[in-house]
Amino acid sequence: MTNYDVLVVGGGAAGLSAALVLGRARRRVLVVDAGHPRNAPAAHMHGYLSRDGMAPGDFLAAGRTEVRGYGGEIADDTVVSIGAGFRARLASGRTVGARAVLVTTGLVDELPDVDGLADRWGRDVLHCPYCHGHEVRDRPLGVLASSPMAVHQALMVRQWSDDVTLFLHRAGELPDEDRERLAARNVQVVAGEVAGLVVDGDRLTGVRLASGAVVAREALFVGGGLRAADGALAALGARTESGPFGSWVAVDATGRTSVDGVWAAGNVVEPMAQVILAAAAGSRAAADINGALITAETDAAVQEARRWRTGRSAGTPVSS
Repeated sequence: MTNYDVLVVGGGAAGLSAALVLGRARRRVLVVDAGHPRNAPAAHMHGYLSRDGMAPGDFLAAGRTEVRGYGGEIADDTVVSIGAGFRARLASGRTVGARAVLVTTGLVDELPDVDGLADRWGRDVLHCPYCHGHEVRDRPLGVLASSPMAVHQALMVRQWSDDVTLFLHRAGELPDEDRERLAARNVQVVAGEVAGLVVDGDRLTGVRLASGAVVAREALFVGGGLRAADGALAALGARTESGPFGSWVAVDATGRTSVDGVWAAGNVVEPMAQVILAAAAGSRAAADINGALITAETDAAVQEARRWRTGRSAGTPVSS
């Protein structure tokens, strides 16, 4: 079994950012990543200063190169379980040990069951207007009511286009106050269940209702559930929380979970975080992990020095 200072579970922006900081701190780090990033369907990522418009795959490849440049190891594998003493078993059959664990496994998008929706995800079926709104600006846009935050999302999307339609789908009637706010911003509201999407030439052209009517739209925003990919943390007993946007792992300001020696960062902790925020959280957690390891090493050194002094004063040999 190979032992590391830190095991990083998940190799996205948060995990690689943390591994970079830890590698520069001369820690032995292993990043385990299955190679299925959440933003893989997207052609570009946005909002990351100096990397705006970069392809997600290129961003991760550059991050891996940087991590390896400081001695970090990356395994294209999956953590199956983490047991006592942070002994982790990987899908390949390999077993590794670590003094600390950082989980950066992100989240899973739970999309509504609408025909054709999943096939367009990350292209013209979108979630975050800050990530993709600029690219679809001034076009006919739709918002599918699929969460308690649907009205909020529709009013937000209105910032990028003056032609926005909120599809109520299965949401039921809106309160009068919500209708008033939407009307004030000229957001159209369409009742009735959405049956599917209309695609022409590999481009979204409309939203088809169960009635057969089609509303012309060129992009559709969906506020589906966001479920933390926290299998490894759940097995360790880490505390989770939930809200309108889904579930996430509870951590303190430094990324520490409720389990001693285990940290978490990125979307598994903050579902709405963009790539740049996930990277920052990974960096912050790494610094705290390194600090905790330094404290443990210093405490051990103090105890060893005390033992040595005690043994010397008693005139007995002290084993190394």
